[in-house]
Amino acid sequence: MNRNDGYINYVRYGNKEGESIVLLHGWGQNIEMMRPIGEHFIKTKDIILIDLPGHGESSEPSFAYAVEDYADCIHDLLEKLEVDNPVLMGHSFGGKVSLFYASKYPVKKLVLFASPYCPEQQKVSFKVKILKNLKKVPILNKLEGTVKKHIGSTDYRNATPLMREILVKTVNLDITEQVKKIKAPTLLIWGDQDTAVPLKRAYELEKLIQDAGVVVYEGGTHYAYLEFLLPVCQVLKKFLG
Repeated sequence: MNRNDGYINYVRYGNKEGESIVLLHGWGQNIEMMRPIGEHFIKTKDIILIDLPGHGESSEPSFAYAVEDYADCIHDLLEKLEVDNPVLMGHSFGGKVSLFYASKYPVKKLVLFASPYCPEQQKVSFKVKILKNLKKVPILNKLEGTVKKHIGSTDYRNATPLMREILVKTVNLDITEQVKKIKAPTLLIWGDQDTAVPLKRAYELEKLIQDAGVVVYEGGTHYAYLEFLLPVCQVLKKFLG
């Protein structure tokens, strides 16, 4: 889809008669990182995977987007696709965008995989922690090719000044007040060994959101949703009903 400030790449498949599930990937990644979740709902749900601006095959924004700009961009796309009140699922950066989206626009349900909402006070940078976690995920071996060229330290080294500016703005943004506005039923899925976005953030979000619950996977990292794909999808099916 072409917006005024660039091209947004997405794929849509599954059951068009079912409720719409919109999946948003993490920083430096692309739609392939969320496809394993989408595949589990292909028979019953309308699946929409989106390359966030500046990632995958979507063009870079025309200016340094804030998280709200990403949320507005997703909303513009869904309006054109005639999707109202979607189930929104986001991992990490995509989860932060999802949080902002759900605070501003209607969503039926919200699912967050290791999603930050406020800055982390860390000696090691956020992006370095993401990469260390990424190397521990066996399922990524099956996603080589399309995914591999879109993730890893090379992406960060080769990031344009604009995308670096967006990353800094995103990591440093505290959206606590926006999170408090979310009314949709929310599921928080975390690994207890996540060093990028620690488990304590899940419990903080649970308190901030009116209707939220936490599911923790022992031994899971920042990519627990992939490391425990089958049990995660079973929990999602129950949550979605």
